[in-house]
Amino acid sequence: MVPHLTTALNGPLLSLEKSMLDAMPKIEHWFRTQWLDYAAPFYASVDLRNAGFKLAPVDTNLFPGGFNNLNPEFLHLCVQAAMVAVEKICPEAHRLLLIPENHTRNTYYLRNVYELAEILRHAGMNVRVGSISPEITAPTKFETQGGQTLLLEPIVRVGNRIKLPEVVVDGVTLPEFDSCAILLNNDLSAGIPEILENLEQDLIPPLYAGWSTRRKSQHFEAYNRVASEFSQLIGIDEWLLNPYFDTCGEIDFNARTGEECLALKVERLLDKIKLKYAEYGVTQEPFVIVKADAGTYGMGIMTVKSPDDVRELNRKTRNKMAVVKEGLQVSEVIIQEGVYTFESINDAVAEPVVYMMDHFVIGGFYRVHTGRGIDENLNAPGSHFVPLAFEKPCTLPDCAGAPDAAPNRFYAYGVVARLALLAAAIELQEQNPLNQ
Repeated sequence: MVPHLTTALNGPLLSLEKSMLDAMPKIEHWFRTQWLDYAAPFYASVDLRNAGFKLAPVDTNLFPGGFNNLNPEFLHLCVQAAMVAVEKICPEAHRLLLIPENHTRNTYYLRNVYELAEILRHAGMNVRVGSISPEITAPTKFETQGGQTLLLEPIVRVGNRIKLPEVVVDGVTLPEFDSCAILLNNDLSAGIPEILENLEQDLIPPLYAGWSTRRKSQHFEAYNRVASEFSQLIGIDEWLLNPYFDTCGEIDFNARTGEECLALKVERLLDKIKLKYAEYGVTQEPFVIVKADAGTYGMGIMTVKSPDDVRELNRKTRNKMAVVKEGLQVSEVIIQEGVYTFESINDAVAEPVVYMMDHFVIGGFYRVHTGRGIDENLNAPGSHFVPLAFEKPCTLPDCAGAPDAAPNRFYAYGVVARLALLAAAIELQEQNPLNQ
């Protein structure tokens, strides 16, 4: 299912897609040279927004939790990419320990864990799922959305290694499991648990990729550099694929401190966006998204169209903005240029999410929300997913077709998602304690 783009595709975006198609050999060569200098994250997902006049990433997740939403027909792409990713990190590995999030009651998330484990098994790995949740004290079976069974086992630490001890499950003995590498599907929002510190095993992604240390603003600072170089490469205005942003630290929404600083920065950013809108003849009203600088799951996010929106927050909104996942208090926010989404499926607002392993695009889907508008965050309760959106891999454009043909729009999505992936690679390299 290819979503309907509800804006005329004859403006800057059509020109942007045409520029990418014309420069495809140059683009792919440029990416190859970049991956010589930067190690791609093991996996990532990128949320994109297509405004018709602008195509940009708005979030990059280094612990993607939606493998259950991918098109099953692209499984071979996932497996091939997983093989490359594993070979780079631990070529000798044949056992992989997968550590998920602790929310075991979310059957859709558990289905994601199940599908991720299946991809890794198809890539030739012996995979078991180990939990760091205090609730998992013995091997426990869970039923996923879809009816699959997922076994979670409690992890133990022995010296500087973590293992799964030998256990008997349903009369079958599962031997001790000591893996070369550990794959985290847990974003460490609540901090780094002691059991994962100072391990001699390879942790993928590294601990400093988790939200206990990572900041969205660091990612978009790296993306600024990537987008600038890429835009010069193909001769386009960088703004067409890069949202403006600013930050505000030391804010307390409940105590109402730092509010004026935030309002002034919102005003400054809106003025910058207005100039660009005037340059490109965009008639929509500019807006910004204010969100926690660390965190995920669409929490701590609001749409702002005026600095007065910040000054006049009601108690309910202040409470919503003050706390994110795991009950963490918000003291730092990123103020990001809002990018409209003019894509819709069955009259519901939609945005593409692109999934990657190593530096390969392996598929994607649309996040769809019937209760949200074109200027709102769609990563919220009530959203659903359309997994068959990408009919062909994002890396196979139809160079003889129109720029807005589905494969070519998806190629453009794949390019912008890989730009965000490259920014994440730069970000991780710079955050690595060994490089500081």
